[in-house]
Amino acid sequence: MPQAIHIINGPNLNLLGSREPEIYGSQTLADIETICRDAAGDIDIVFKQSNIEGELVDFIQMAGRDAQAIVLNPAAYTHTSIALYDAIKAVGIPTIEIHLSQPAARESFRRRSFVSEAATGTISGFGADSYLLGLQAAIKLVKASP
Repeated sequence: MPQAIHIINGPNLNLLGSREPEIYGSQTLADIETICRDAAGDIDIVFKQSNIEGELVDFIQMAGRDAQAIVLNPAAYTHTSIALYDAIKAVGIPTIEIHLSQPAARESFRRRSFVSEAATGTISGFGADSYLLGLQAAIKLVKASP
């Protein structure tokens, strides 16, 4: 089986480039996907986005069958979703939580992450580079596994 990393994106990330660029930057999700594919080398990338929590759970479960790691930007579901927490725990593969902004420096309701409690690690606050840093961490974990 070829090595694969699934990059999963939550709600409103389809609006990147136009949604609050002062917080999220001017790059679109398609721009970020291209950057990630270029950086992945010989690792297969599956890139998905949904505004629907249940679809994100399905994507995580699919990654558990087909991938060696997940890079997940859960967006607003970071702070509310026990379902994402449970899915990450259930699949048992390394999961890197990423955020474009720094949630801890924003509104108080953004300071709790249920996803962080299940993730292998978290990268936040580096804009689109958060994806590259998360991908680098995932690649390192995939290459280190037997």
